[in-house]
Amino acid sequence: MGRLVARRALLAVPVLLVVTFGAFALAAASPFDPVKAYAGTAALGADQETLDRLRENLGVDRPFAAQWWEWLTSAVTGDLGQSSVLRQPVADAIGERIVWSTLLCAVAFAVAVLLGTLLGVLAARRPGSLLDRAVTSLAYSLEAAPVFWIALLAVWLFALQLDVLPAGGLTDTGSEHVTAGQVAHHLILPAGVLAVSQLPWFTLYVRQGVGDALAEDPVRGARARGLGERTVLLGHALRSGLLPVLTLIGSRVPELITGALLVETVFSWPGIAAATVEAATAVDFPLLAALTTLATAAVLAGNLLADLLYGLTDPRVKLSEM
Repeated sequence: MGRLVARRALLAVPVLLVVTFGAFALAAASPFDPVKAYAGTAALGADQETLDRLRENLGVDRPFAAQWWEWLTSAVTGDLGQSSVLRQPVADAIGERIVWSTLLCAVAFAVAVLLGTLLGVLAARRPGSLLDRAVTSLAYSLEAAPVFWIALLAVWLFALQLDVLPAGGLTDTGSEHVTAGQVAHHLILPAGVLAVSQLPWFTLYVRQGVGDALAEDPVRGARARGLGERTVLLGHALRSGLLPVLTLIGSRVPELITGALLVETVFSWPGIAAATVEAATAVDFPLLAALTTLATAAVLAGNLLADLLYGLTDPRVKLSEM
């Protein structure tokens, strides 16, 4: 296991270098002007000399490759630079927001995995039954629905029509302190929407995996020995049927991050979504590079976790050969 982690960590280095360089290159090709974004309305009445001086002070007057190299060498020492759009160190900007984004993604992912496993097992027990058709139809419908559409629908139903859940934010309006109860109450809708957006994949994978496992000889032999249906389902078919789901964990991380950005925007959740949008539109090189690196590292970590789980649960797979 240690060798696998070390090998993946070494391979991640060139990937992160290419990704960060690409972020600087795309930002440099962007039609947005970082100086005008920084100055705001004051840039409308400023002369060219003032704008050029501000461009020099921000460090965006140099080629993007030079800016990337300066950011990279500083980032290695722990200095991620200064965000021009948020007017604070990049490390502080990310640190204030990453906790809430992580909370949202973790809760949504856990709910999606647990509920998807339950629905997939129930559907696989009796293929072709009314329950199976209902679960698969629901899964395919949700798979085709954009996450922002589900979010807007949830706001309309639960916040506007039923008035049982808040439409957005982290705490109640006028609250001076952040409490666990308020956070949990405000987390229900965004986490639920994000979980629903991930639910179809886990449901369909579990249904297919458990359904195939129920038709295998070991499971048939367990039934022939007189074992109860619950024991056969949970002790034999489910364990074998969940193996394909483990590989799905890593592949869903990019979609989870993208969905989280949209959900945070709709529900005004104080995560990294707003910072990402502002960094892109304002061509904030240091913040954009740091956020891109963070997202890439999360994807690589998700793939590594999936491989580790697969190797630990499947005796046919050796971690030393991965």
